[in-house]
Amino acid sequence: MVDGAMKTQSKSELRQILRKQRAEKYKTHSLLHISQIPQVEKAQTIASYFSYGDEPDTHALNQHLISQGKRILLPRIKGDDLEWVQWDGSPEQISSQKFIPEPIGDAITDTSSIEVVLVPALAIDKAGYRLGQGKGFYDRALKDLSAYTIGIVFPHELLSQSLPKDSWDVPVGLVETTH
Repeated sequence: MVDGAMKTQSKSELRQILRKQRAEKYKTHSLLHISQIPQVEKAQTIASYFSYGDEPDTHALNQHLISQGKRILLPRIKGDDLEWVQWDGSPEQISSQKFIPEPIGDAITDTSSIEVVLVPALAIDKAGYRLGQGKGFYDRALKDLSAYTIGIVFPHELLSQSLPKDSWDVPVGLVETTH
């Protein structure tokens, strides 16, 4: 288990362990309960993400939020940053040209309308600090947004011990796991 060995392991070592554990568990668990969180219910614009590989599956949640009339934005990597593209729920609007699926379309220029951000992670500690993929895209994006943040992980990735953190790490406001 990762929790017991955290004091002696680097972020890189933790990523390897967590990716292996994640590949073996929880593939059929749902995230639809996130739509009932008060901040999500009230929000008109939600920055989500298009899960891939062994991440908790956001596809049904994204479609559900769109069916509720929510404006869904998905991230796209541009240089060292994330930009946000409105997604209509169509698979044709997702490019598979890169390793990470990304939305096709024009990026929004004003991020002030984003009320909630759903944030992927490999692990999150009780203080809301997350272990991401290691490039800092979300930390850079979150520091410029005033939106409510919800980190999404599998149940075994919500850790009781503190994760190693750097000065640029931005904690999430709430952690949700698959059910």
